[in-house]
Amino acid sequence: MDDVYLLKFGGNAIKGRRDLARLSGEVASLIKDGARIVIVHGGGPEINAELERNGIEPVKVAGVRVTDDATLEITEKVLRSINADVVEELRAAGVDAIGIPGHMVAEFVRREPYMATVDGKEVLVDLKNVGEVTSASVDTIGDLLESGVTPVIYPIGADSEGRHLNVNADSMAAGIAAGIRCREMIQITDVPGILLDVNDPSTLQSSLTLEQVDRLIGDGVISGGMIPKVDACRRALEAGVAKVRMVNGRDENSIVSDIMQEGIEHGTVISR
Repeated sequence: MDDVYLLKFGGNAIKGRRDLARLSGEVASLIKDGARIVIVHGGGPEINAELERNGIEPVKVAGVRVTDDATLEITEKVLRSINADVVEELRAAGVDAIGIPGHMVAEFVRREPYMATVDGKEVLVDLKNVGEVTSASVDTIGDLLESGVTPVIYPIGADSEGRHLNVNADSMAAGIAAGIRCREMIQITDVPGILLDVNDPSTLQSSLTLEQVDRLIGDGVISGGMIPKVDACRRALEAGVAKVRMVNGRDENSIVSDIMQEGIEHGTVISR
């Protein structure tokens, strides 16, 4: 699908109606210029806030959220609400959008318990209601795009028995992007891309390979909160996506509307 772009964002990159309205306007411009768009969103900060309001402390083991039944119920409620807001803003911008859970466009399995090292000890980790993408329904997504509809997907999967599962939004986006073989997956973050010097915008790297990324991590150039962002791009590439572009959701000039224009370097493109 050479004209299909998958956009993935979370609550740290796009916050509130103003950001959603700005992104929706740019998506409308891309579609007008001939692109077809698939959107996958998360909602980690909003989910954590709602869990706290309900007296539930988020539990993570080896950096991964444990999703018991109560946590899953709140997670799904929050994601549906975010999804409705995204669809509303897209429609206000003139985009024919539809909100759908991941289990309507992909297949999943529950993640089995596994061994992990926590505080130097090997422990058995059971994430409970957490799933992984096994395949994307290319026909379902293709039919929506052919009909001029932009799918807005939130990361709730389901196993073969219909039991709902919480799915990492980056993994969801990677699995779907690889399945539909989109032209590009665009990771909308809260940074402009990969900088050799975080205090110098002129050091933005327009393109990198995974080998170069690993070298920058080894040298300490990529560190801290940037590593999870890069790892999300890595997961997409390893899932089969040809290239992933990291862009800044806070950019007042253009989040994504100029990515199709020749000669404009926007964000950092990472490839294998």
